[in-house]
Amino acid sequence: MQSDVAEDNSERVTLADVAEEAGVSLSTISKVLNGRSDVAGATRERVEELLRERGYMRRGGRAQPKAELIELVFHELDSIWSMELINGVESVAKEHGLSVVLTVSGSRHSPDPDWIEGVMRRRPVGVVLVFSDLAPEYRERLRARAIPFVIVDPAGDPSPDAPSVGSANWSGGLIATRHLIELGHTRIAAITGPEDMMCSLARLDGFRSAMNSAGLHIDPDWIQFGDFHAAGGRDRANTILAGPERPTAIFAGSDLQALGVLDAARASGLRVPEDLSIVGYDDIPLARWVTPPLTTVHQPLRRMGEEAARLVIRLSEETMESTPRMDLATSLVVRDSTAPPA
Repeated sequence: MQSDVAEDNSERVTLADVAEEAGVSLSTISKVLNGRSDVAGATRERVEELLRERGYMRRGGRAQPKAELIELVFHELDSIWSMELINGVESVAKEHGLSVVLTVSGSRHSPDPDWIEGVMRRRPVGVVLVFSDLAPEYRERLRARAIPFVIVDPAGDPSPDAPSVGSANWSGGLIATRHLIELGHTRIAAITGPEDMMCSLARLDGFRSAMNSAGLHIDPDWIQFGDFHAAGGRDRANTILAGPERPTAIFAGSDLQALGVLDAARASGLRVPEDLSIVGYDDIPLARWVTPPLTTVHQPLRRMGEEAARLVIRLSEETMESTPRMDLATSLVVRDSTAPPA
């Protein structure tokens, strides 16, 4: 097998040298370089660390070329919410002459293990991940191949060493609830997202802070965890509205949940906003076209995609001294689904 070589100042390093130092065969080195999965995790980490320390480059002193693309990874595609992020990433990629490849993998917390093998083969300029975090072993493998990554974080709280772009979820929950309180509502319920997602808890904490600051009672039966989807919002709203006393307003942790609340209200014979005020979260395009148009918290999803793409391109071009973390502001958009209580 012919060995590729690299320049390391005055020293010329071969793959045979790396194999000897790692105590493995040249075949194993080749498997690691080609992203093969049939290498033990500990062996892969040791080889990649040695390659990084020795400054290994492909034959001719040139790094293995990367594909002219940014990889955007979701755990699921929601046609409304996801498109805002996709459009943001695509607009910046186009400015830099790059294409976008879209991958769906894993759960909301992290992509599947087979995803990392694929991205090693594709070698994009960078990766934008819409997940709560990325497992340490995945981070190390991307870094070993000089593939930067950025987590777009509407859904969690990434590790301190993970570059990320997020939004002010606590402030969003606060301003939504304060809006209802300022209208005169005192009986307010909240339907948020999954209980194991940081953004769900942050938005709920903002709700609690506004209620506590106003000296208002929080009925524990009026706090519901959902799944950020319309059907879940409808089911949780039905539970709340079927109680012995109903709220005059509901803060929903997503616009899709708010649409489900709107459906539940109509099925219960309630008028919005005369009998029940509703506030959503995200400000997806559909929010302005439903009847009545939805009051909501604007989460800058498109800009989050743009900033994540800019950041991953920058990380591909330079080494930054600290791990970049960006939190974008949220704002209230008042439409017709909220009004003073009857």
